[in-house]
Amino acid sequence: MTPTLPIPMPTPDQPTPAQPTQVLPNSLTAHEHIGFELGWDYAHHAVTPPAPYANEPSPLRHGWLSGQAAFGPRTLPATPHVRKWLQLRLHAWLRGRSVELVQVTPHYLQQIDVSHCPVTRLALSSDTAEGTDSTLASIDRVRSDAGYAAGNLAVMSTKANHAKAAHGYRDALQFVKLIEGGPLGGLNGLTAEQWSRVAVLCSFVEPLTHEEASALPLLVLPPNRLRLFNPVQALQAFISQQLTVPGWSHRMTRLEDMLPGKLLRRAFQTFFHALLPRVLEAGRNSTPQALRWAIEDAWRQPLVQQRWTIFARQLTAAQCEALVQRASARQLGTVRIECVSDEQATDGWDIDSRGYVPHAVLMRRSAGVPRRLRPDAFPPAAAEPRQASLPLQ
Repeated sequence: MTPTLPIPMPTPDQPTPAQPTQVLPNSLTAHEHIGFELGWDYAHHAVTPPAPYANEPSPLRHGWLSGQAAFGPRTLPATPHVRKWLQLRLHAWLRGRSVELVQVTPHYLQQIDVSHCPVTRLALSSDTAEGTDSTLASIDRVRSDAGYAAGNLAVMSTKANHAKAAHGYRDALQFVKLIEGGPLGGLNGLTAEQWSRVAVLCSFVEPLTHEEASALPLLVLPPNRLRLFNPVQALQAFISQQLTVPGWSHRMTRLEDMLPGKLLRRAFQTFFHALLPRVLEAGRNSTPQALRWAIEDAWRQPLVQQRWTIFARQLTAAQCEALVQRASARQLGTVRIECVSDEQATDGWDIDSRGYVPHAVLMRRSAGVPRRLRPDAFPPAAAEPRQASLPLQ
């Protein structure tokens, strides 16, 4: 695929998505450019766009035909994750949603793929002919006011994705209270237990106070490559994931030695000794997936959460982040953890436009402009706000 050119963010003088820019007849819009690039990549991988987009006039069809003329038989393989990547981009383009294409690649989608839905725990399938909403895999924007960008994506069932919709952490908590306090039994097809997992999943990408984040049980382990905005949850996940790989006893002893002061080390021991038996009892002689669920279910025990909160609140958010960084540097983690700067945390998320492609005229059409756009045809992008995150990879 050819490099994707940057799309400028709206400046204070430009209207928001709710106030569309007036487009001149001979101008090229961001929507047209993205559609052309998508069609070009369909051609690059020798994939025919679904009907009616392969037949009706559109920027996508124009890009597809141009790509066919440019590539001919020199195309790239259309792997299952390439097809998912194209499908995701088509779905986003039709709704005006932004997709960050520097990091969100077919390989990235392969990295975040899962065998079971993290919300319903049902096995997932990519076969649209045989799958149902309960078993068909789909890619969800965990934070709904952001675009399809690295660190904001998780794979879950179509049923869970549709139920979650644009709801966030606090909405999901409210649904749990409504279900538990009345005769509903469920809401939007999800039970109270499943909505609790949605709430925790959403909390990872929503900045919370240290006190609030330290009071949340880890009812779902963070999906791969999801960015964690709350350092105490990064520490919580780091410790919990130790139990998924043999050798956890030695690693936990080394982590404990890194804690400052006897009182803090004692609080950690008290917490870990409450978590450990429940995981070992449920996860003995089980599959990796069942062990993962055993760890999540252990956090449902009030004693485990109570002792974790006591321990975690003796640390600050900065201390939690520093502890995870030091432990990762000493290779005590079971997965690679990367700490990113505030500027990188939401890079490409398009939070200013709530995850939509900002309306903008990119350039004027002229006879001398080639079909593939030149980088110098675009004005520099406006600066975006950034927030801290801790991706687990």
